[in-house]
Amino acid sequence: MSVFTKRLTQLYQQHRELLGTKNQLIWPGNGIYDRYLNPVLTAAHVPVFWEYDLDPGANPFLMKRFGINAVFNAGAIKWNGKYLLITRVEGADRKSFFAVAESPNGVDHFEFWDYPVVMPETAEPDGNVYDMRLTRHEDGFIYGLFCTERKDPNARPGDESSAIAQCGIARTTDLKTWVRLADLISPSPQQRNVVLHPEFINGKYAFYTRPQDGFIDAGTSGGIGLGFADTMENAVIEKEIQVDAKAYHTIYEAKNGQGPTPIKTEKGWLHLAHGVRNTAAGLRYVLYMFMTDLHDLSRVTHKPGGYFLAPEGEERVGDVSNVVFSNGWILDENGTVFIYYASADTRLHVATSTVEKLVDYVTNTPADGFGAARSVKTLIKLIDKNLSLSGK
Repeated sequence: MSVFTKRLTQLYQQHRELLGTKNQLIWPGNGIYDRYLNPVLTAAHVPVFWEYDLDPGANPFLMKRFGINAVFNAGAIKWNGKYLLITRVEGADRKSFFAVAESPNGVDHFEFWDYPVVMPETAEPDGNVYDMRLTRHEDGFIYGLFCTERKDPNARPGDESSAIAQCGIARTTDLKTWVRLADLISPSPQQRNVVLHPEFINGKYAFYTRPQDGFIDAGTSGGIGLGFADTMENAVIEKEIQVDAKAYHTIYEAKNGQGPTPIKTEKGWLHLAHGVRNTAAGLRYVLYMFMTDLHDLSRVTHKPGGYFLAPEGEERVGDVSNVVFSNGWILDENGTVFIYYASADTRLHVATSTVEKLVDYVTNTPADGFGAARSVKTLIKLIDKNLSLSGK
């Protein structure tokens, strides 16, 4: 057996074993959601024929020809009985693209479709695209809103890192063929983390935005905004209403942004968002939740204090350490919620909960008191209650 054949056999065997690995629930959890032992997707999950030229004549040493660095930040949807993730796949060249992976149960056995998503470009080519949010809208289309990044034309000579981020828009009916629409126009200099609301609001399309002054720093802008457009073909938001602002000495003091499309419940719209604060070790990203009114999307009715999910253990290690990020979740028919979150801009995980649990968490968890003394009062109130129940 040649070295080529031997290595190829081992690569396929390892890949089959990885895709066939059953995920394990981590017990007892925190009562809000359940984490799982293994990531659902990593760079190792991509097909062997993506990275290697399998022609022994052209590649006798079976070298990687197209390296994959990471698989993370995924939009999510239930489609034809399968759990589908439209992931951000980052090549060794640092360019990102979208690819679909599907699972029969939502927690393991994810397998990529043979080909990545071919995303059409606008007249102004994308430098990079990433972090797609999927929305099944009542107009009949499935929309993918994502960040399109292009080099800042006003960057000073020699500055090869300054960029402009805007919201790219595409739609599909089968998740295979995508029609690219014009980028979103809004009053903000830059936009990231834009999400389409699944229902019409007074006949208009509603967008959750994240206005931003610069590519990295939110500046005087920031927070989660809300805007309306008459059409998706040339979507224009004339005014952004602030829904959830940044706040001093919180988990969202530097910036915050909407995660996936909100989930409708009897008590309100459930939102999953990310919050960012600065530390001596760099930016720390966590997830948090809040609820908005069913009829007034700009009114936050409930917002638990602190984070909902933060990186733990090996989740903290990767290309961008101490980060979790989510732009996809799936509400199943039985009320189960699959929350897909990436860690360290490197790999993708799942946590599972239910609508009932998440509504309980959001509506009954104390809000942030925005002060140390008030946090102590909240804790003492809980301690007093528990000690009285125990008879002390």
